[in-house]
Amino acid sequence: MKRLSLKTRLVLLYTVVMVLVICIVLGLLFSISSYELLSNVQNQLEERVSQSFDYVTYEDGRLKFDSDLLELQHGVYLSIYEQDHNLLYGKLPYGFIYDLPFVDGQVRTVSSEGVDYYVLDMEFPVEDYDTLVVRGIVSISEAERNFRYTLRMSLVLFPALVLLSAVCGYFLSRRALSPVSRIIRTVREIQKEQDLSRRIQLGEGRDEIYTLAKTFDSLLDTIEAGVQREKQFTSDVSHELRTPLSVILMHCEALLEEGHLDEETRSQVQVIDQKSRSLTNLVSQLLFLSRADQGRAKVQMEQVDFSELTAMAAEEFSELAAEQNMTLQAQIQPGLFLQGDQTLLIRLWSNLLQNAVNYGQAGGHIWMGAQREGERIRFWVRDDGIGISTEHLPHIWERFYQVDPSRGRPGSSGLGLAMVQWIVHAHHGTISVESAPGKGTTFTCELPVSQV
Repeated sequence: MKRLSLKTRLVLLYTVVMVLVICIVLGLLFSISSYELLSNVQNQLEERVSQSFDYVTYEDGRLKFDSDLLELQHGVYLSIYEQDHNLLYGKLPYGFIYDLPFVDGQVRTVSSEGVDYYVLDMEFPVEDYDTLVVRGIVSISEAERNFRYTLRMSLVLFPALVLLSAVCGYFLSRRALSPVSRIIRTVREIQKEQDLSRRIQLGEGRDEIYTLAKTFDSLLDTIEAGVQREKQFTSDVSHELRTPLSVILMHCEALLEEGHLDEETRSQVQVIDQKSRSLTNLVSQLLFLSRADQGRAKVQMEQVDFSELTAMAAEEFSELAAEQNMTLQAQIQPGLFLQGDQTLLIRLWSNLLQNAVNYGQAGGHIWMGAQREGERIRFWVRDDGIGISTEHLPHIWERFYQVDPSRGRPGSSGLGLAMVQWIVHAHHGTISVESAPGKGTTFTCELPVSQV
């Protein structure tokens, strides 16, 4: 049952309950109806026999019988007898026992020729004549036959009632759970689009589902406020750190330009200069991502020669790879043009190639390339470095996330891939990664030639 959806479980529960209710109601109805049917037959028999007294008169020395005695009203047969069982007038069911003894005023059940009957005998005096007996006979089997027909019809209609219950249960559960579906759909959209400003907003209501929606909205308000504070803090810190870092770099450059520094002092100043530049790069990336989060990062779309831009990145990082005893090979299709932000695309290539250098292996290789496929440009960076295990792959786009910082190159901040992902999405493209430990990593991107 736990594998079934809540809607399915509600439909099944509603259907089962309705089937039980229908069975109980039909059982009670047929039980009561059977009793009421037989009771009604007896009442009709008694009423018909009582009325028959008025159909017999004695005039001019002879008995006269009204023809109404021969009519089958409510299926009741009427016949008039003398005390010695001599039949005077009336009719009997076919095959009924003619010499059945009289029992005055008592309804009896009699079987004849396989048919059950109710029989009622009543004596009544006729003025200026003797006492006669009127016998009323009605078939119980006929009444029961009609009842059984009704029962069979009910059993035939029972599956239709079950199906109708299931259909009604489906629409009722669908209507009742429609707010839940809306909550799920909205939360998934918020998760997919990373838009914390959206709300469920079911409206006014007092039941648990509306309360749940209001709780979700309140939670989103809290999360959005916290994220906004974090973004603002990151932006403020980045701005505040840029000035002192610039001063440190400026003084390091000034000291290194002087010739009177001894080797030990110069080495220490160079370390400070190197670390300050790494920190400056980190602050620059933080500031960029902070602006992107706040929607203030501008994307200047223009016609870009992507082949030339890729060749420049390959030339720059060939030297950097050579310093790490790596070989970079480029396969670039000429004449690739697209609409994009040249500065951001340069940074995209720089981050991907820097990542390949940082996590490559000495004496290893880096492959890069770009080619057009239909209305999209596909480009990639592949290395034969340390690789990434499967459990870490979903997290590499997170900021400051590093699979194993001890195995990377100094200066890696854990922000490069987060920037790459943002730049690709800003250009309406896609990015994917394939990797295996000890076999290397491949990043593949696709960008549309023209922006929609």
